[in-house]
Amino acid sequence: MRRRDVIALVGSAAATWPLTTRAQQPNAARRVGVLMNGTATDAVLQSYVDALVSGLDQLGWRGDRNLHVDLRWSGGDAELARIYAAQLIGLMPDVIVAVTTTNLIAVRQATSTIPVVFLSVSDPVEQGFVTNVAKPGGNLTGFSAFEFSIGGKWLELLKEIAPRLQRIGVMFNPDTSPQSKFFVRSVEAVAPSLGVETTVVQIRATADIEPAFETFARSPNSGLILTSDTFTAMRQNLIVDMASRYRLPAISSNARFAKDGGLMYYGVSVNVTEQFRQAAGYVDRILKGGRAGDLPVQQSDKYTLAINLKTAKALGLTVPLPLVGRADEVIE
Repeated sequence: MRRRDVIALVGSAAATWPLTTRAQQPNAARRVGVLMNGTATDAVLQSYVDALVSGLDQLGWRGDRNLHVDLRWSGGDAELARIYAAQLIGLMPDVIVAVTTTNLIAVRQATSTIPVVFLSVSDPVEQGFVTNVAKPGGNLTGFSAFEFSIGGKWLELLKEIAPRLQRIGVMFNPDTSPQSKFFVRSVEAVAPSLGVETTVVQIRATADIEPAFETFARSPNSGLILTSDTFTAMRQNLIVDMASRYRLPAISSNARFAKDGGLMYYGVSVNVTEQFRQAAGYVDRILKGGRAGDLPVQQSDKYTLAINLKTAKALGLTVPLPLVGRADEVIE
């Protein structure tokens, strides 16, 4: 998708969604700003917004009575995240909900006082967003995604399914996945013991993806890790096609990767829809006078492994039976 198309789409969604309730707001209505990743046309992401709004409704915060929600979609674009963060803060919200690290960084750079509830943010302590998970302090709290040590596990799993692996590429857009530098460190810490060389594969535009695959795949026995990144997630079908074309075994943090034809997925087991409903509970507590810094950051300690056996066969890989046995989902 061209950048101007993303801006038009996101801008349209931002302009029309809140207007459906704005005229109905009483003067005493509270205000919540929501900065989402992706675009409003993504049905899955839209369902998360619906879960948040529904959760607030069940807690007594209704758009036709005492609540106004301003919604923006950053579209996997760091510049748009900064623009929309500034817009939302300019509306003087009581609370901001920020989804993904890129959006949280944009909001954090723009305010240190407005309470913020974040979701889909990896290891917020390591990234310096909060002091600790039990009592975050400051104006931030929320729901953590990955611990950065998972990077080493991604490599171990890929080596297990592709034992000849000698070179691993970690692919991400540094503008939309600034947290990926921490995943790279985790991969690099494990790689020498597995006899694997680590390469960072940075992409900043859709047009960069195929040349990056072509260049990286020139060396034999190579594989790919896809970290948490809205930019690559929005282009997942293209990346799956490229991995197949260039015969690169790949593992991703995106739960839909194996279902969409990728080789492997490994990530936290979390009901994201339910997490957005829980986020509504945090927003409710803050609107009623609670301090964001006193609310503990919620973490998941369960992980899911999915393997696409059809893709493995197409890549000429034989999946070890013990690995199949450990998988939570096997796609045939």
